[in-house]
Amino acid sequence: MNVTQMEVVVRCTEIDVNGHVNNAKYLEYYEWGREDWFEQQGLDYHTLKSLGAVTVVARAEVDYHQAAHQNDRLTITTWLERVGRTSLRMRQRITGPFGALVSEALFVIVTVSPDTGKPVLVPERLRVLAAPGT
Repeated sequence: MNVTQMEVVVRCTEIDVNGHVNNAKYLEYYEWGREDWFEQQGLDYHTLKSLGAVTVVARAEVDYHQAAHQNDRLTITTWLERVGRTSLRMRQRITGPFGALVSEALFVIVTVSPDTGKPVLVPERLRVLAAPGT
């Protein structure tokens, strides 16, 4: 399983009127984590596009466990859980100071043609990343 981690620091512009990170910002943090995961696998946007597929989010399920605040250092952990014919299941987790669980999420990602926007088979180069021992 290819697990990646990246760190972000909460900025003042990400805080809502309640004094913590706005719930919508977590979707952005998770997107940054997935983009980093793909890049670390050598599958950035242009590479995927050259393989005849780009990715779109079909489902986002986010659980919030505790608030994050300005200047918190958050770690976004991302991994590929499963690969289907035209979709991927990715899991992500955000931990805060001292490893406290802040949020966890499930994303279903569909591979689509960059030309038509219609679902296409997951490229083999991406499919093999879900194989045991990778």
